[in-house]
Amino acid sequence: MARQDGLYSALLARGITRRDFLKFSAAMSAALALPASYAPRVAAAVAAAPRIPVIWLEGQDCAGNTEAFLRASHPTVAELVLDTLSVDYHETIMAAAGAQAEAAMRGTMSTYPNGYIAVVEGSVPVADGGVYCTIGGKAFSDTVIEVCRGALVTIAVGSCAFDGGLPGAAGGPTGAIGAGHAVPGAKVINLPGCPMNVQNLTATIVHFLTFKAWPATDAMGRPLFAYGQLIHDQCERRAHFERGEYVTAWGDEAARSGWCLYQMGCKGPETYANCPTARFNDGTSWPVKSGHGCVGCTMPNFWDQMSPFYRRLPTVGPFATDTTADQVGLGLVGGVTALTAVHAVGSYVRKRRSDADARAELAAVSAPVAPPMADSSARSDSSTEGRTDR
Repeated sequence: MARQDGLYSALLARGITRRDFLKFSAAMSAALALPASYAPRVAAAVAAAPRIPVIWLEGQDCAGNTEAFLRASHPTVAELVLDTLSVDYHETIMAAAGAQAEAAMRGTMSTYPNGYIAVVEGSVPVADGGVYCTIGGKAFSDTVIEVCRGALVTIAVGSCAFDGGLPGAAGGPTGAIGAGHAVPGAKVINLPGCPMNVQNLTATIVHFLTFKAWPATDAMGRPLFAYGQLIHDQCERRAHFERGEYVTAWGDEAARSGWCLYQMGCKGPETYANCPTARFNDGTSWPVKSGHGCVGCTMPNFWDQMSPFYRRLPTVGPFATDTTADQVGLGLVGGVTALTAVHAVGSYVRKRRSDADARAELAAVSAPVAPPMADSSARSDSSTEGRTDR
């Protein structure tokens, strides 16, 4: 039964229909890679759930993840879950300021110890005592430690909160790090991306509301439902890769025909994310579909490791670390046909491993008491290691 002060009641008060709510529950089941039969269970759990307090902190950032949060439209994200959570503190969108804002944050922390969600956006600068980012005269790094240590969970949204992002790139003077490194020992779920996809944030929270457990993660704390597959294996341009059909110059006939962007520096073959399936702007599009190669923004140190974005070939599969897309275009490794064949073998092996992981997770889902996906951050299977080893 739905709580009168719960999430479902708040949704009804906002004019959300039962039909829309059930459509949302089905969409969340799909986002979490659960069978369609789990939609009623998701609906029942969300309907009975309380409104969880949220403290949203912003450090060194461009506010891109807040922008994504605010632009989540359609009755699938903000209107159904995020906007009806009790967002008690968010500097960008809250009406209060100064001492009143500080009081709101303190009030949530004292009223709901270990019962609120901390969302961290932006990197955490720690150089020179954290002087490069202060709020109310207090180092942001100190605020993050205090808030996150008392939270039910910390969700790091965006690449900067994941591992420092752009502020943490080589040459940066601020000592920027991610939330997980700033608060060792805290429960942190990472949703990297520039920006993160709000659907993944929603699905992460819905998973907890449904199963009273956070989704399974890889060794870097990224949920497997969102970061468990290569972009390359989900890409709508993949068939062109297999046929050796590549864009070789921006605006050429191949580009206009939607051919593969691999030789233009696309990092999809070594980037794990669900961008091709979740997409952005109400599921309308994503960078590769719109004609721009993936820059690998969900991967560690992507500003340094993935650049230059329009030249360097991903260090994956049959290629040496110093091989460039230009060399591949000239026929290295026996030409495009042989190259594609070797890549296809590697993709097949990865898919078999991914399928095995999926079967294991689905088996866990079927358990009568345990949540469907137990935390697997400590897993050391070869497929996870292969994803993170550079």
